[in-house]
This record gives sequence, structure tokens and C-alpha cells, in this order.
Amino acid sequence: MRRFAALLLSILLAISLCACGVSISEVNSPTPTPLPVASAEPTPDPTPEATPERAPEAGELVRVVDVIPGIYTDARYASEDNFTGRAIYEDSTVYLRYSTAQKLAKVQESLNSLGYSLCIWDGWRPVAAQFALWQACPDPVYVANPFSGVSGHCRGNTVDITLVTLDGESVAMPSDFDDFSFLADRDYSDVSPEAAENALLLEELMTAAGFRPYSAEWWHYTDNDAYDVLASRTEPPVMRALEGAALLDAPGGNTLAYLAEGTELAVLDEAEGSALVSSPLGYGYVELDTIG
Repeated sequence: MRRFAALLLSILLAISLCACGVSISEVNSPTPTPLPVASAEPTPDPTPEATPERAPEAGELVRVVDVIPGIYTDARYASEDNFTGRAIYEDSTVYLRYSTAQKLAKVQESLNSLGYSLCIWDGWRPVAAQFALWQACPDPVYVANPFSGVSGHCRGNTVDITLVTLDGESVAMPSDFDDFSFLADRDYSDVSPEAAENALLLEELMTAAGFRPYSAEWWHYTDNDAYDVLASRTEPPVMRALEGAALLDAPGGNTLAYLAEGTELAVLDEAEGSALVSSPLGYGYVELDTIG
């Protein structure tokens, strides 16, 4: 009787639990341990692609080594190894207009396939440097007269250039740089056949790329695309002429013109108590105490 009563009680209990939606196994199982919840860390954004650098404009002044793979530079006017015997430039970086450098890159590619490379002796030249060269050699055959027409070097589209091997070794050419003799011209009858052949190879490739040669200097080429004079890489300071300011052809030299009081002058260089200036009347020198 007791067994029957216990059995009956169990049946009644099961029926009660089922009516509440609870299974017997849930009643008999131990309470489960909650699983740890993963922290909701934000998913990092994918690394954005690097923004490509802006390509220079055709007329921008650029370092040639950034445009022309494997080119050599030997900036003679940044050392004493030039006809003046002193450094004219403050540093040896060679600059050119971007479009001009791109044309040279094509010449470099052609030369590389033949076992040669370009070496630049001079590129863009500040106007102040042009005046320094003119003072050292006032001969328009070899140095452009800055009073009558600034050199193409000051426009950034002209190069003084030679050939070297892929390792940078010299090869036979008509003369050294700034050789003020008949060896410098493009009549190669007075040089060795090897030097003439190399000079003609350089001329052929340079003219095909859009450069024109200068008859008196085998190393000198100017881009057929012209640009304005770029006096300096930074904006020169502007001053005004005081009463009695005279524009001179050299420090302490002859008077070219008189500048009206208040005339704005861009100061390009200062030396020997004078300043090289660009004025509405042209380039020239003024005494420092006559501007302010």
C-alpha cells in the first residue's frame, strides 16, 4: 500500500511539472555554470591604402635624382673644381624643370642599354650665380650676359651634360667641362675619333628627346619647351629704393639707371656692401645703404 501511494505521488508530481513546462531531467540536473561572454571589441577598420603622391607639374623645379634612375651628378659650381676656382652654389643638388627631367630620363634609358649613363655638370642656376659667373668671365661666348639675356640655366630647362660608364667612370669626350678653347665646339675634327663618336651619340639622343645643342659647347643642351626665369627657389625679400638709389653694373661699378624713390626691388644676393636686385628697369646692383 505504501509502495502504491509513493508511485501515485510520483505520477501526480510528473503530471504537475509537465503542465508547467518543466522536464524531469531539468529538475534532476545541477544548475549549469554560465559561459563567459566574449568582450565586444570593435573590429578595426582595414588599413586605408596610401594616398599616392601628387605628380609634379611640368614646370615645377625638381631634383633630377628623383626623376632619372641611376643618373650621376657632378655639380662643378658647388665646388672649387670650375674655371672660377671657387664654389658658386651653396649645395650640390641639381634641379631641373620636371618636364625637362622626364626627357632626360628617356635619354638615360637609351644610354643604359648601350652601357653608358648621363652625368650632369649643371642644371638650374640661380640668377645670382649667373652674375657671379659673368663677373668671373665676361665673355658672352661662354657665359650669358645677364644684363642682355639671362642664361637658359636660370629657366631650369638647360643642362651641361656628359657621358660616363654605368659605374660612373669617365669616357673619351672632346674636352673637360668649361674648356674655353676650340675643343669645346661641335667641330669634332680636332678630337679623337672615340671622343667624336661619343659626343655625336650624346647629341643624337638629346636632339631626338627634344633638346637643341649649343654650337660653342658640346656639353650644353636646352629643352625646346621654354620656361620663365626662376631667379631663386624661394621668394626673395622685397625692399624699396630710397632717395638717390642708383642701379649699377657691378658693386661700385657704373650707373645703369636711377631708381625712383619707393621703387620695389627683389633682393637676390648681398655682397661687398651691395645687393643684387631685380627691378622694373632690369637687374643690377645697388648700394645697401640706398635701399630699405
